Amino acid sequence: MRKRGIFAVSLVGLLLAGCGADSYDQTSSGGAPAAREPAQANAEGGGAAEQKNGAMADAAPAEGKDTTAQAPDLRIDQRSIIYTGSITIRVDDVNAAAAKVTGIAAGSGGFVGGDERHSGGSGSDTATIKLRIPADKFTAVVDQLAGLGEEENRGINTEDVTEQVVDLDARIEVQKARLESGKRLLAQAKTLEDLVMLEREVASRESDLAALEGKKRRLSDLTALSTITVVLLDPQATPADDNDEPPGFLAGLSGGWNALVASLGVLLTLLGALLPWIIALGVPAWAIIHFLRRNRRRPAPAAVVPVAAEAPTSTN
Repeated sequence: MRKRGIFAVSLVGLLLAGCGADSYDQTSSGGAPAAREPAQANAEGGGAAEQKNGAMADAAPAEGKDTTAQAPDLRIDQRSIIYTGSITIRVDDVNAAAAKVTGIAAGSGGFVGGDERHSGGSGSDTATIKLRIPADKFTAVVDQLAGLGEEENRGINTEDVTEQVVDLDARIEVQKARLESGKRLLAQAKTLEDLVMLEREVASRESDLAALEGKKRRLSDLTALSTITVVLLDPQATPADDNDEPPGFLAGLSGGWNALVASLGVLLTLLGALLPWIIALGVPAWAIIHFLRRNRRRPAPAAVVPVAAEAPTSTN
């Protein structure tokens, strides 16, 4: 009965820790798992209350030890920074320059993440190439790309995600400890109710751990490989307008007005092309029609009706 009571106390502690998981992960503290493990290790000892007090007493030095061991290195060369950049270059031959861009990416240990090209003819070809480059080669690669032709535009952005990385590392360690604790309790389950409850809790913690590790992998990819967007233009090509109006009423009104002006321009062009034909064919046709209508309106001469001679009247 004493062992059963100790296991029940440990199970309640596990569930209470699960209910406060959000605040627990934000503080990145490892005290709670450490508090439960000593309670299980000393399960053969005294009562449940004494085991809980002993576990909490052992949790403080353990927590202080973990905090010291996980102190992040925040020196400049150890910070996690995401580099993104874009550069627009006007070159004589877009395809030849694109091949050089691919070579620069491969030579720096990177790769091409996207390649989009448009051929407009008569010197208006364009190409947009997205490169993934190791972060330590970012500046050198941008300078190499600028030497391919006439640089027209360059933009470089940085984002410091060191705090996010440190927070994720701490939360992952805490979640791993909580998961291991849940698995140990699951192995000690005595009843079907405890087994089902612990399996649900362990599955939830595994899902949370997988989500945290996915975020960490995403940040690691962005910090390890920088992104550079290269736009290559032929001498006659025009760069895309980055100041496009956002969708909305004003944008729709502006688009409608532009369409109306364009339609009127087409109609006036068509009218100018047809006007000489209208004059050349329309004036003679109008004269003929007018002449025919005028002849139809003339009254026909009245027919002369002979008057019969009256018979002479006799006079008495």
